[in-house]
Amino acid sequence: MLAQARGHAIGGTPRPARRIGPAAPTSVARYPSVVTDGPEIVDPWRHTVRFAVRQYELDQFGHVNNAVYLNWAEQVAIEHVEALGYGRDWAVSHGGAWVVREHHVTYHRPVTYGDVVLVTTLPQQLGGVRGTRRTEIRREADGALMTDALTEWIWVRASDGRPARVPAELLERFSQR
Repeated sequence: MLAQARGHAIGGTPRPARRIGPAAPTSVARYPSVVTDGPEIVDPWRHTVRFAVRQYELDQFGHVNNAVYLNWAEQVAIEHVEALGYGRDWAVSHGGAWVVREHHVTYHRPVTYGDVVLVTTLPQQLGGVRGTRRTEIRREADGALMTDALTEWIWVRASDGRPARVPAELLERFSQR
């Protein structure tokens, strides 16, 4: 299990982000890192995206429709792998793609119009043909946990859509800690 390999229990304190790409210069920068053209730091174990609730995402009760939570969970996972360099282009070059096999969702509180949520994806396991991610959806205003989900992704061959082993390069990347 990746969480155990990382040295902490699921839901435990994440370790600091690792730099992807060339090493940072050792000299003191004149400007804050947010304005440099240096390599972006992407945490392979946690990625958060901010979403403002839009009117058309609501159901008849004024709550965010259940399908929207799944859209957010998939979108944050996609943005995470893209930021790490393992997105669509990488998958195509490796003859495969990720597809969702199942979601397990727990709704703790309703998200409503005007809310802004922080959707965080946390890779949990990777091996064989599967990858598992946990997703937390928190209201930005107070940090309240609104929803959490566990999603099982399957790596499939592009040629026939059949499950295939996760590429070794990806397994190696997520075994580093």
